Amino acid sequence: MICNLCPRQCNIERTKTEGSGFCRCTDEMKVARIAPHYWEEPCISGDKGCGAVFFSGCTLKCVYCQNYEISSENNGKFISPTELSEKLRELELSGVHTIEFVSATQYVDKLIETLDIYKPKVPLIYNNSGFETTETLKKLSGYIDVYLPDFKYSDDTLAKRLSNCDNYSVTAINAIKEMLNQCPTLTFDDNGIIQKGVIIRHLVLPNHTKNSIGVLRLIKEHFGDNVLLSLMGQYTPYAKANEHSDINRKITSREYDKVLSELIALDIDGFAQELESADEAYIPQWDY
Repeated sequence: MICNLCPRQCNIERTKTEGSGFCRCTDEMKVARIAPHYWEEPCISGDKGCGAVFFSGCTLKCVYCQNYEISSENNGKFISPTELSEKLRELELSGVHTIEFVSATQYVDKLIETLDIYKPKVPLIYNNSGFETTETLKKLSGYIDVYLPDFKYSDDTLAKRLSNCDNYSVTAINAIKEMLNQCPTLTFDDNGIIQKGVIIRHLVLPNHTKNSIGVLRLIKEHFGDNVLLSLMGQYTPYAKANEHSDINRKITSREYDKVLSELIALDIDGFAQELESADEAYIPQWDY
């Protein structure tokens, strides 16, 4: 396949054995972990967990990614759409509230093929970096119930340095607009589990509260009360973070409180993570 699935528009051929684009993924789907996951937002995990499928590879490859072993090093196992459809059925039968596809952009066509074989009846969540094209997102219309994008940067210079991407903020805004076109209304079941809608995540980085405040203001300006925001304080220096002096530590309470105060001032609804979540113990074990 000639791949232009993400905003990088590599326009290169991916074969079963070779991937020479930015993500270095081949045309075969690859996953690192399929299992119930209990540490997402309360409306996603509930008390029974969400069934998380962690895909190998990534179109962003942030230098501080806590999933570095699978996102940048592409570790994992190949799996066919038929095999994955059976795994989704098993997750559903296990009783999870939702099923979440984590960083699946590079395999969207294979994911759609999987869901054409079997589409679980629980809400399906597309967990992504926000660095998406509207064309690829439109392919997912009718398949995805809940979009869970990151909005990482309002500062595009920072985005270039830490995630090697251009025009991140406008790309994320346009992508989230398409997500809202597909899932415009937040709906929940009687147990508070999300059924439809968009939740935007933002991870606060050390020394970059200005970037975070800018993100919050963009979210309020462009999306108003149509989304929930999940403010994350779990940053832990990982992967290549120690090569960057400004992000080689955890965030401080003062930094987090500054961003949290802006969240309250803007009256954005959602979730705020406890700083105790900034621990490597919360990083999944990649058992492949």
